[in-house]
Amino acid sequence: MNDAPKDPPEPPEDTDMRDDNTTDQPEANLVHFNPWRDFNDAAPRIDPFGDEPDPEQIASFMEVVFGYSDGLIPVRSFIDKGQGIDGRPHNIWIAADETAPEKMATFANWAAREGAAVYVIPGTVAETGQAKAADVAQMQAVVVDIDSGDIAAKRAHLERHLGPPTMVVESGGITPEGQHKAHVWWKLTEPAEGDDIRRLCRLRGDIAAKVGGDMHFRSAHQPIRVAGSVYYKNGLKTLVRIVELNAGLERDLDEFAEAVADMPPVPGVNLTPDFATPDKPAVGDVLVTPVREGAADDWSRFEGASAAIGYFIRLVHEGRLSKNDGWEAICGYNAAMLRPQWPVERLKRESERLWARHVERHGPPLVRLDSAAPVPDDMPTFTLGQLLDDRSPMPADLIGPRVLTPGGLLVLGGAPKVGKSDLLIAWLVHMAAGVPFLGFTPPRPLRIFYLQAEIQYHYLRERMQQIGLPPDLIASARDNLVVTPKLKMLLDAEGSARVAAAIRAAFPDAPLDILCIDPIRNLFDGGPDGGGENDNAAMMFFLKDRVEVLRDHVNPDCGVILVHHTKKLSKHQVKEDPFLALSGASALRGFYTTGLILHRPDEDASERKLEIELRNGPALKPKLVDKVKGAWVEVNPMNERLVRAEQGAKFDAERDRKGEVIVDILHREARSGRMYTMTLFAEAFENKSGLSGQTSIRERLNVLTTKGIVKFVKGDAASDLGLASDRSKYGYLCVEHMELATGEETVDPETGEVTPVHVRVFPSHYKCPQTGAVLPVENPAVWVYPEGGET
Repeated sequence: MNDAPKDPPEPPEDTDMRDDNTTDQPEANLVHFNPWRDFNDAAPRIDPFGDEPDPEQIASFMEVVFGYSDGLIPVRSFIDKGQGIDGRPHNIWIAADETAPEKMATFANWAAREGAAVYVIPGTVAETGQAKAADVAQMQAVVVDIDSGDIAAKRAHLERHLGPPTMVVESGGITPEGQHKAHVWWKLTEPAEGDDIRRLCRLRGDIAAKVGGDMHFRSAHQPIRVAGSVYYKNGLKTLVRIVELNAGLERDLDEFAEAVADMPPVPGVNLTPDFATPDKPAVGDVLVTPVREGAADDWSRFEGASAAIGYFIRLVHEGRLSKNDGWEAICGYNAAMLRPQWPVERLKRESERLWARHVERHGPPLVRLDSAAPVPDDMPTFTLGQLLDDRSPMPADLIGPRVLTPGGLLVLGGAPKVGKSDLLIAWLVHMAAGVPFLGFTPPRPLRIFYLQAEIQYHYLRERMQQIGLPPDLIASARDNLVVTPKLKMLLDAEGSARVAAAIRAAFPDAPLDILCIDPIRNLFDGGPDGGGENDNAAMMFFLKDRVEVLRDHVNPDCGVILVHHTKKLSKHQVKEDPFLALSGASALRGFYTTGLILHRPDEDASERKLEIELRNGPALKPKLVDKVKGAWVEVNPMNERLVRAEQGAKFDAERDRKGEVIVDILHREARSGRMYTMTLFAEAFENKSGLSGQTSIRERLNVLTTKGIVKFVKGDAASDLGLASDRSKYGYLCVEHMELATGEETVDPETGEVTPVHVRVFPSHYKCPQTGAVLPVENPAVWVYPEGGET
């Protein structure tokens, strides 16, 4: 109690308060006197400021605190510190009868003359000289000393839960915030005696714990200032005054105890009792000692439950217990040690409040992310009517349409080297920039944490620098996408804590939108049994106890993207149900909200197919995608064969082969000194090198010339090469990098080696792909392919 006498210090509990009738030698700092001889004749002092003892307030105070009591009232006076004067404490005992108010007023006047404060033990004893806690025979009022924080809010909290007080006294002290410290009193219908005194003191401690009051009042012998006396501390002189008096309000002890038990703590108050002080029981004793109702033991049920809950909450916060284990331990203590047990709702309420306070003081749990207030999870239920009547707007998609919803889980699967990571990086950059990608649309630029464990730092930066996206798009995404290099860790309890800390550091001012984990295999933690990702039980442990807990810790509404490898399936199985290819498939498919599978329908083709499975929205058709000129694009599915696709692909490959053979033959023949017109080539190589007949060869040459792969040499250009004049429409066939043997030879002067002489052949004409006309080449040295031709 801040207003309690502390200068000089209080004597220990076993120090007696004595009067002049005591025959023992008094202590050096204690003066004994006959009060009616020593101060009854004190000359009254007139204070121009009116801060004199108030007999009426003293009388009201004595009636509330001692009106029904019998015996002697222990009274004590100290010199308030901060006045620059010294003095000794004075102790007297006043009979609790009709003369008590007058005698107390007389003593207060004397104390005011001496600059001393007046205190009483708010209970009566049987004999002069008694003042120990065990000596208190009767107590008829419950008091709480509020000496810190928001005094007004705490008083309002008390009145709301315990009812209006009988009396409120401003003790004279001022908090650093400028509020008056207060003593709040509730008068009982009759004095408490015996075990009820211990019960009353427990109530005083419980109330103080819940409002942040002075816990010294757990002891029956704790003195308190007398209303109507004068406060002198630190040079401030003011009246200890009653600011609220409801003299007719009295409370039954049993009913009041129930109200105290049901009262929640004031927000921001630590409800955990301080069991570290010597006069309080150790936690080890609390956990193994039964506690009965009515303060029948060394500590109350409230103190025991609060200590036990606080102990197990610390274990959960430090990661030594899981959430469920912590709650089971709390329930076990409640069942084994509290007589009778607390209701589960009350136990839950106290656990939640203590957890919130502990996290506020010590920060979020950093060792285990499966930590939360150790209470049972309530199961939400809704009637059909509630669901039909709820017309509130749907949450905005993180990636539309319904591809990734708030709190959703998306799994992207694919075989190794199919392009998952490349596609994912491009996708995440677009989402971080707030730009649509392959028909997937973000509502705004998204904050993304990409936890990848495959690519080392230098190769990661190389890939990012080579990404084929517009500079303005990359600029928009550069601060919203945070990527890790290859990590040597598992997403276990410790790894989850590291990731959570990294996310908080990366996005300190705004919540995360998307958490991406790539791949599951490199970070997988299968739990205590150590199962792999193909084990459904291990996969469920990873999803629920690692991924979900991590997401709930950083932002329960953020979306999660998991990248996963697939098993080998036959083409028929992939066609029937591609999502069966996911490792641990049954666990994953029962858990995710969206599934994506990237695969190649044709191993010889560059196009990949993106299969889509949605739980939170209407079905989406598969997308045919490809990477063209460094950028992922969606291919028009109308260009894909629907009938006899495999046979058609074989025909395509055969035509491509024939074109490559024709180009190769033209190269080789030119180096041997031979060039051909279109007709002569078809005739010369019919049924050779797998080229079929003349008609087929001529058709392939028409395709090759239209695509710009084959061009022509005619007219003066042919004559310059020594070729015979040709009157055909096209002239001689020419391909890129062609060299023609001239028939001459050259001898190396050093080695004597004889080699034929070749000249570079440049085209003079090409076939217009739009009209089919033969047109002259603008710059023969630069081989130009029409759009859509080979590059």
